[in-house]
Amino acid sequence: MADKGIEKAEKEAKASAISYARLWGESPVPPALLATLIAAQHARPPQFLPLLFPPALLFSTYLNINEYKIDAAGTNAAWSALYLLLARRRKHPLMQKWGTRGIIRGATMGLCVANLLGGGFVYAIGKRSNDASGKDGAGII
Repeated sequence: MADKGIEKAEKEAKASAISYARLWGESPVPPALLATLIAAQHARPPQFLPLLFPPALLFSTYLNINEYKIDAAGTNAAWSALYLLLARRRKHPLMQKWGTRGIIRGATMGLCVANLLGGGFVYAIGKRSNDASGKDGAGII
């Protein structure tokens, strides 16, 4: 009896974590928030390579609003992973990690990880309703 209750609770917890990941990956807010944080960090003084990321992330938000949720999730995950790789290369002394810039940098990197996991999950399991993959012979010419 007790085993059935534990199994049911575990199944609900797994479904809950999966549903949270799916909701995060399908939302247009995380890439817009990440674009805002990246632009705030790298605008003064202007650093041109990191400033290439906000337009791509805002394009991901645009795709999401226009009902291309799976493509937007994949774009968001890819650009978040690229920024995470770029941000991991910068090393800061310990005292700078706990200042305002360090906390914002940490929040940005944490948001990148969340976007990578949520967007990657949605992109991996997503199914398009109007898929023109050619299964029925009606692909794009």
